[in-house]
Amino acid sequence: MLSAAICLSNLIMTITANSQLLNLFSQNRKAINTQTDYMLPTQGAELVYTQDGSGRYLTFYWQHSEVLGLNPDDIVDEFDNKQTFFPVDKVAYLERVQQILTSLVPEKLQCWFSYGQELFELELAIAPIMPKLGKAATTVLVMGRLVQAKVNSATIDAMATKATQTDLAERSQQHQKLVTRITKNIRRNLDLDIIWQQTVDSLGKVLRLEHCIICSYQPSCPKVQVKAQYHQQESTLVLSQEIDLASHPAFAQALATLEPMVMEGHNTLCPQQKVLVVATSYQDQANGLVALSLRDECYPLTESEIELAKEVADQLGTAIAHATLYKELEAARQKAEDASRLKSEFLANVSHEIRTPLNGMIGFLKLILEGMADDPEEQDQFLKEAHHLSIHLLNIINDILDIAKIEAGKMELDCAPVQLAELFSDVDNFMRPQAQMRNLSFQMQLPNTSDEIIVQGNYQRLLQVMLNLVGNAIKFTQEGGITISADIVIKKAKFQEQQYPGMVRVRVADTGIGVSLDKQDKLFQLFSQVDGSRTRQYGGTGLGLAISQKLVEAMGGEVHFYSLGEGLGSTVTFTVPLYQQPVIVSTSDNDFQNIIC
Repeated sequence: MLSAAICLSNLIMTITANSQLLNLFSQNRKAINTQTDYMLPTQGAELVYTQDGSGRYLTFYWQHSEVLGLNPDDIVDEFDNKQTFFPVDKVAYLERVQQILTSLVPEKLQCWFSYGQELFELELAIAPIMPKLGKAATTVLVMGRLVQAKVNSATIDAMATKATQTDLAERSQQHQKLVTRITKNIRRNLDLDIIWQQTVDSLGKVLRLEHCIICSYQPSCPKVQVKAQYHQQESTLVLSQEIDLASHPAFAQALATLEPMVMEGHNTLCPQQKVLVVATSYQDQANGLVALSLRDECYPLTESEIELAKEVADQLGTAIAHATLYKELEAARQKAEDASRLKSEFLANVSHEIRTPLNGMIGFLKLILEGMADDPEEQDQFLKEAHHLSIHLLNIINDILDIAKIEAGKMELDCAPVQLAELFSDVDNFMRPQAQMRNLSFQMQLPNTSDEIIVQGNYQRLLQVMLNLVGNAIKFTQEGGITISADIVIKKAKFQEQQYPGMVRVRVADTGIGVSLDKQDKLFQLFSQVDGSRTRQYGGTGLGLAISQKLVEAMGGEVHFYSLGEGLGSTVTFTVPLYQQPVIVSTSDNDFQNIIC
């Protein structure tokens, strides 16, 4: 570091023009065109220019510009792929520049430059221009002097060819190592996020890219999503951002053909550079995209490099497919474990529910058989209790059988016209006594029509649904009451290729314990209970809502649950097709509102 600084100091102190060299160039201009080799004795710093990391000249001054017919303004305005004054081994030179920008340590080197048919060996001192704190260095200051010059087109071509061949060999070897490294990292991991980030980091650091991104892709999707990125400068792209394929034809073409594409001009990744786009795939099916900026446009991609790009994409595509499959298998395993746990809890609750009425039946019957009843009236009471428990046990067994049919896909219903008033009357006969025993109010309301309201469904299953819903409302309500109502929704509906004039919506509302908002999604899951302790406290299998939902859906309706939270009551609604539209006597807003989704 110290020696480099001393070198720079000496060069700056001796940056005076050399008039003798100017005269020598003027006197020997003709000799330059005819002689094949000559030496130009020089001293001092006569060449000063600044460059960015890609080799583009930002400023340029050379003491011998007039002698060579070289216009400094033209040098600054030239693009990288049209430079007339450039190092013969440009790749090695730019690598040295990038190394200096990274390490921030000045270096001294000798390098051959070409201009027209002439070669110049220059002694250069390259120093980074220090950036603002926290920013990366992007520009270098170069000062130097001429060591010797040659005029020989054959020599220039030979040196350029040799440098190009050497560069291509080094690039091929470097890229092959990169593929090996990426492949090794991919095989060590099945986490997609890590695979994506490791890949862009490896590509970006080894190839010294300004930008590199990896996007995930779903077949037939109009967009790709950014999953990982590497960038040396600030980027407008963010993770999870979606890129529209319609705005980037190269992206769409790469996904369609699975061939590497070069995107020029305006692009999302790097607007001022060309971008190489390669689709990742598995079994000829695209599943992602890799897009990387091309830092050095003077050296076009070779066939071997394109093949290497394909190889990286194939390895990455296979890794994406395997990691995705692993993630799906892991999710399926977790789901199976959850289902097994839920079924274990369910069986524990059901066994308790079965034993309770069964033990009661056995107890009452044993009292009768052993003559423990004091009189015929007490014996009749024991028999009634045993009968009541047997009905309860039968309902539990029916629920279990219904669930078995639903899971096996064998739930078949024969639907026919059903009178809603008759259905409500039976529910009232069954459930009102239970509500009165708990000192709860019990109200049932039907729409006011001049004729009967007839729905299309299975009477026994509709009765089962209503008894389930009303039974739950009574069971989970300590005070207040239950209100059962129905309204007609005039909205044409279609079910099983048959048109219906509307729907009847039945609503069961209670003032009970309610359900917190974050637990309501568990209500309709088979074998899932909001709270196991609550189920044990109030009894039941926890299957009522799940069975009711499946039955209503089998008849063309929907079930919805509403609760503002614990202690705030609950409302369950279900719909069933209206067989024929009745004549409504008094119209209210609720009679014509749409179904709540």
